[in-house]
Amino acid sequence: MSKQLIKLRVNGEQYELAVPPNKLLLDVLREDLGLTGTKRGCDDSSCGACSVLVDGVPMLACVALAASYQDCELTTVEGLGTLDALHPVQSSWGDAGGAQCGFCTSGFLISTKALLDRNPHPSLDEIREALSANLCRCTGYMQIYESVKLAIERAAAAKAAGAGS
Repeated sequence: MSKQLIKLRVNGEQYELAVPPNKLLLDVLREDLGLTGTKRGCDDSSCGACSVLVDGVPMLACVALAASYQDCELTTVEGLGTLDALHPVQSSWGDAGGAQCGFCTSGFLISTKALLDRNPHPSLDEIREALSANLCRCTGYMQIYESVKLAIERAAAAKAAGAGS
């Protein structure tokens, strides 16, 4: 199969790749860029493990052709924070026990980041709605919701600390 040259902007970095025209964004992220935080779960857009942000909006990379996203800013879970400076969403997940086996965590983190960017103080119903495209097979979701609430508190505290400087 022939390949086409595409340019993707992922986590603030520009990449130029030669890929088959039918290569999925999930496969480019994992195989070509080594960004394995985005998971292959269902391959039919029903679990959310492959969620990434496209211009700040969560979408499913397992059903998206990579070549269609050349003019977009893509953010994977690796782009949320660093080992030295976790994003509040990431640190809250660990501290509140939102990550069970961890397989679905990256998708939940991406969806939570998008939610909090849109609405820094969502209600529990709004949290449930925003995370409804993500499935966890390990938990009853209460720890996930608690993780989001902790992320809300931490993001507000970080914003308040930044405003005071």
